[in-house]
Amino acid sequence: MSSRDGAYLTRHSTPEGPRWAVDGRWLPPAFRLDLLLQLPVSAMPAALAALASDQPAEGELLAPIEPSHEVWACGVTYLRSREAREAESTVRDVYARVYDAERPELFFKALGTRVVGHGAEIRVRGDSRWNVPEPELTLVVNAAGEIAGYTVGDDVSSRDIEGENPLYLPQAKVYDGACAIGPGLLLRTADAMADLPIELELSRNGAPVFSGSTRTSQIKRPLAELVGYLYRECRFAGGAFLMTGTGIVPPMEFSLERGDHVRITIGELTLENGVARS
Repeated sequence: MSSRDGAYLTRHSTPEGPRWAVDGRWLPPAFRLDLLLQLPVSAMPAALAALASDQPAEGELLAPIEPSHEVWACGVTYLRSREAREAESTVRDVYARVYDAERPELFFKALGTRVVGHGAEIRVRGDSRWNVPEPELTLVVNAAGEIAGYTVGDDVSSRDIEGENPLYLPQAKVYDGACAIGPGLLLRTADAMADLPIELELSRNGAPVFSGSTRTSQIKRPLAELVGYLYRECRFAGGAFLMTGTGIVPPMEFSLERGDHVRITIGELTLENGVARS
């Protein structure tokens, strides 16, 4: 059994295809996360306990998401993020306005098919000169809009493309290797995520080049409010993932390079990814 506070779901590579486990034990081969996320949050622990086997899970970790799932993201939810966006952008007041506005910024990030997991490679765009990781508490939300738990997310971004014109946001945010989540999903209440530590460590050729930290308590808006806006006019029959913004921004002179290593820790979970060399 896992020592984590809350059921811990992981997805593994096996010769028969991807397979889910809970607290280190295999779930049935037919188990699907989208079916679990159709249940009320209160029913999930009992359902998982009834399905878990006694067999220990093995195999390479995959991104803890299914191909049909959508990952969405929030922008400018931390004051530090607003300041950074204003500094990089030619239209600075846009970011001040969205930070203070009633309606949050929400944008589509990736389908499950484009998400990479722990140990896999993220990418930087070939047509961008300024690329950064963005460590983000990523909510796992059920079909009814209840927050079921969290994972670690990296919303890799091309800051020069977005800074040139906010309408270029999809190109800055949505491309192959721009979204990583993992290593697994920790089922916890929203209250338990209210003040989690977030740490980012970047290394190059084995040497540290940047580190930073913040806490989820610095997010301006309640997590349930962010989810509520996402679910206002969108239906997610099998649940959804929502990145909640970043509060750690490397200095303007820093850009990810091919071969760099990114390590993000949020609460009890750590996601590590190398940057692809091509």
